[in-house]
Amino acid sequence: MSNEELINEAFKAMKNAYAPYSKYHVGACVLCKDGKTFYGANIENASYGATNCGERSAVFAAYSCGYRKEDIEAIAIVTDGERLGTPCGICRQVLSELLKQDTPILLSNRKETRITNINELLPDQFGAEDLSI
Repeated sequence: MSNEELINEAFKAMKNAYAPYSKYHVGACVLCKDGKTFYGANIENASYGATNCGERSAVFAAYSCGYRKEDIEAIAIVTDGERLGTPCGICRQVLSELLKQDTPILLSNRKETRITNINELLPDQFGAEDLSI
């Protein structure tokens, strides 16, 4: 699947966003190496803390089906915002553990697209190696 196709799949997922409070819609699509795709959209809640972002929804869907970081080829995250959207802090932390460090992260808002990775989005990450387990 091309980057453009993956981004288009994420825009399809964005149609399922539930954002009655922020009116900010996010869609995501995870592409696995075997060609399987997993979708996510942001789902808001009046308590805000119970809200789940689109990119976490998509990655959690892949993990729920047994896929792991080495199986994920790329993720596209799209928004309907005027500015290019990037993952929030919580999502960056989650992606730092659940994606390989060089997994392409495609960001788009239909006006522009940027390809990055979690190392660029979250330098000096806190992870399992920082815990004395």
